[in-house]
Amino acid sequence: MTTSIILLVLLALFFDFLNGFHDSANSIATIVSTRVLSPRHAVLWAAFFNFAAFLIFKTHVAATISKGIVSVDVIDTRIILATLVGACVWDLVTWYFGLPTSSSHALMGGLIGAALVKAGPGSLVMSGIIKTVLFIVVSPLLGMAIGMLNGVAMMWICRRTPPGKVDSVFRVGQLLSAAAYSLGHGGNDAQKTMGIIAGLMVSAGFMARDFTEIPIWIVLSCHSAIALGTMFGGWRIVKTMGQKVAKLRPVDGFCAEFGAATALFVSSGLGVPVSTTHTITGAIMGVGSLRRRSAVRWGVAGQIVWAWVLTIPCAALVSAVVYYAARAIK
Repeated sequence: MTTSIILLVLLALFFDFLNGFHDSANSIATIVSTRVLSPRHAVLWAAFFNFAAFLIFKTHVAATISKGIVSVDVIDTRIILATLVGACVWDLVTWYFGLPTSSSHALMGGLIGAALVKAGPGSLVMSGIIKTVLFIVVSPLLGMAIGMLNGVAMMWICRRTPPGKVDSVFRVGQLLSAAAYSLGHGGNDAQKTMGIIAGLMVSAGFMARDFTEIPIWIVLSCHSAIALGTMFGGWRIVKTMGQKVAKLRPVDGFCAEFGAATALFVSSGLGVPVSTTHTITGAIMGVGSLRRRSAVRWGVAGQIVWAWVLTIPCAALVSAVVYYAARAIK
């Protein structure tokens, strides 16, 4: 490999680290806010299952990112550079403001922005983009619906159980639900960086354009990077997710996490790169609203939704500027 390819692979892994750092709140916010685990133990728990996800999930999502957003023919080193810088900048900005936005949609926006500058609208694979954009709406609604169904089911099952016993049972249950969610998070989000690296390898001639499997070194390095990022934890976003959206009890956290995990397992199996952030946020709002509508802080939820709407265009804009600059330098 050339030096430029190696540096771009490292930049991709840095984005994957930021993905874990930015999205660790998704995996640990509920289990920390309900005091089931300390922050230190929670990030270690989540990081372990982020990494272990490679044993369970196939790489359908990686294939969508590498071949289903923009044409493989237009991908080159400047496209990859601009894409990653655009996604990283948006992740860092939203982390600073404590907003749980989607790293996957930032990555997609970066790809779109750079590809539009290089080759115009014809370079976009609209079927893959439409499928992914559709899930900006579907994933939080799906998370909310499953979370609410879980909440209703648990309320009925536990209707005659003393609150103290319910609390103690679901403190243990939250260990399982957090593990399941972290598996789904690692299984979906790590693959997005795999797709970027695979696209880079194809453009550099190190992989065939019609590849069917992601090389194991890419799989393991991406899962390692996202797990490491999760261990460091984006604490600004943990506070937003665990305390500002809705106040949660252990049973609420269990229902939200299993609801989101179910949605992630299904989407990863279908090869859809959904937002793990959107899914868990929707689940938390759904479970929180079961007690009473005012239990959800809808003003905070509105700020989060606006950040979701702006993610793709803002990342695309940064990426387009970076691509212009890179093209001017060379």
